[in-house]
Amino acid sequence: MKAKRRLINSWVDKAGKDLLTAEHELSFSDAVTESICFHCQQAVEKYLKAYLIFLGIPFTKTHEIGELITRCETKDKLIFSLKIEADKLTDYAVEIRYPDAWSEPKLDEAKEAFKIGTKIRDYVLNIIT
Repeated sequence: MKAKRRLINSWVDKAGKDLLTAEHELSFSDAVTESICFHCQQAVEKYLKAYLIFLGIPFTKTHEIGELITRCETKDKLIFSLKIEADKLTDYAVEIRYPDAWSEPKLDEAKEAFKIGTKIRDYVLNIIT
């Protein structure tokens, strides 16, 4: 059980750092919105993976937020209410890192990504801690 808790805490710690990075970047007047969106996606992915470990549900390597939430739904039906909103972040995992596949997100999009990230963080931490 201690090993499982350490693994959960490691995922949560990494997720927290991603969200903190996004928050710091948002504080600048010339915020790099693609970085904010990427780190918010990464944070949500990691919080969900921590939650899956907590629930005892295996998962594969994926950046698909919707897929991770679908897995969580097998033991937590309430998380469905966050699925559509959170899955918006999936595109920020890979596509945003390539110049020919993406355009720079607007500041409002970056703020929305951060809001989603904090909502998932709060949901997961409320249950696992």
